[in-house]
Amino acid sequence: MGRRRDSLAWGAWRARGAWRPWGTLGAWGVCLAAALSILAPYPANASFRLGSPWGWRCVNETCVKEEKDPRTILPDLDTCKLTCARGSVIWPRPTGLVRIGNETVFFLLGALELGKVNTGNPEAEELVRESFNIFNTTLASLSSLADGAHLPKGAFTDQVRRHRVVVEVVLVGGGHQTTLSPHTREAYTLSITTQELTTRPVIFATDFFGARHALETLSQLVVSDEDTGLLKVVKTAAVTDAPAFAYRGLLVDTSRNFVTVAALRRTVDAMAASKLNTLHWHITDSHSFPLALHSLPNMAYYGAYSARQVYTPAQVRDLVQYARVRGVRVLPELDAPAHVGNGWQWAEKEGLGRLAVCVNQEPWQQYCEEPPCGQLNPSLNATYSLLGQLYTHLLQLFPAHHYFHYGASQVSINCWNLTEEVTEYLKETGRGQGAEDFHDLWGEFQRRARELVEAASGDVTLGVVRSSSLTEAERRKRHLDPEYYIIQITTPDAVEEARRLTQEGYSVILSDPKTWDLSSGHGDAYGSGPVPKDAYKGWQAVYGTHLQKGAGPGKVLGGEAVLWSHQVDGGNLDATVWPRAAALAERLWSNPSTSWREAETRFIHHRQRLVQRGVQAERIQPQWCHQNEGLCYL
Repeated sequence: MGRRRDSLAWGAWRARGAWRPWGTLGAWGVCLAAALSILAPYPANASFRLGSPWGWRCVNETCVKEEKDPRTILPDLDTCKLTCARGSVIWPRPTGLVRIGNETVFFLLGALELGKVNTGNPEAEELVRESFNIFNTTLASLSSLADGAHLPKGAFTDQVRRHRVVVEVVLVGGGHQTTLSPHTREAYTLSITTQELTTRPVIFATDFFGARHALETLSQLVVSDEDTGLLKVVKTAAVTDAPAFAYRGLLVDTSRNFVTVAALRRTVDAMAASKLNTLHWHITDSHSFPLALHSLPNMAYYGAYSARQVYTPAQVRDLVQYARVRGVRVLPELDAPAHVGNGWQWAEKEGLGRLAVCVNQEPWQQYCEEPPCGQLNPSLNATYSLLGQLYTHLLQLFPAHHYFHYGASQVSINCWNLTEEVTEYLKETGRGQGAEDFHDLWGEFQRRARELVEAASGDVTLGVVRSSSLTEAERRKRHLDPEYYIIQITTPDAVEEARRLTQEGYSVILSDPKTWDLSSGHGDAYGSGPVPKDAYKGWQAVYGTHLQKGAGPGKVLGGEAVLWSHQVDGGNLDATVWPRAAALAERLWSNPSTSWREAETRFIHHRQRLVQRGVQAERIQPQWCHQNEGLCYL
């Protein structure tokens, strides 16, 4: 491919407010500059920026590092990566047409404006405007010099100051959807044209979410020039895009260890940058109940690790809205009937009975899968009464959802079998104490829980349950209606299980534990040291799990990576999840037939992008590899 260049002769301009004419005068100019630097003391308050002798040339869609030659203009690395390869550095890879021009144009942040917005829906228009403000902030973070205040007078400066970037957004077909549903298309087209002193990115989208994704793609087509600090956008581009799967999720557990709201916001930011659309928030477990509820204050009072480690209703609502304008739904989960304990102790003191049993019971190995133990008591009507109140609160804090996650996994039959109230209830209802009797009791609990959700929501919401002994073949037929229940597959044979379930008519969400469990690989949290089968899942493994749409009457809605917080809190959340979750994002958005090797260059670049946006993503390779494409291999 030919030489990449900027239309405004960017090579004539150099570092921060200082012309460097010696760049074209050879060794004599370099010596003169050195002498002048000795004679003229450097101002104490000046900002020193060291230049670079290196530039990058595009050769066969690869950026090759070369020493700059005064006779040749070579772009910086970010500009080369933006314009060199056919797919550019867009992440995740678009599913349709991608054409990126090989020229860029300088502009100032203040010249960026939102022009025509045509939505046909005031709420959608407001969301588009809020997303544009976020887009503007993202571009501002690329460089502290993006406003151009440091530019000296001259023809180049005048041309930069006059250049405008006017973004237009049109939602087609009504574009009325402002909440995500299983049928939201999230599709968009983005075109960029430049004529004289105006660049016009035009977005057509099926809904607000598609428009937001288009703005994210546009932000990835803007870079900061290394020499001047100014922003540059490609002069021309055309992208047609839509996700392969409707559900693209990440589970974050905040019960085993508390995670700050600030850390959750960073997670949402990284999800938005990667076009993941569902933050599955596992809020409570047997370990803690950090959700503060005004009408049920005892839940957090008894269940939170401390008075400071709670999520208030105001914080929850703010996070939900924060995520919404970034294209992310927050799907809450109060796990039940297992994984329930701390936070429920007050009920017995208030005369409601033991609504949770086996709480903190020892030795824990006899009563549950991991410490501390605890699960709900299905024999008491008071259990369902309180659970109904919790569901009502939950649906008020997280409105307009088409999914409701019950959790519904890892029930300990032994716990119920060792609880007198439960065994007496089984006798009273004509059942024994065999495995199927307890599973029928579990099925009864699930039926009543569903009725509570439907009463609280006012309509039929799709219910999600995780793989468990209740989702095994004969039991699921008795207790889990495929018209209502979605099964989140967490078994080791996840891909094959998805095929079986979809043929039976179930919709499924894949969470393959072999590749999509981001919490593994850190050893046993309870002291037995490293576990060989619990190996760390690198981004290559995350990327390499292929999803099949399924030939049965059901369908694969998408997938979800999971992060159980046994050894994670806000301090190491970013590095544990990112950038590996971004590898999942491309798998779920594009479902490419190619391997991780074809994605590696873009993936490493996207990791750099996340760090630039404030996410402390884990390093994947030495930076030398990022600057020397294709030379780090086995």
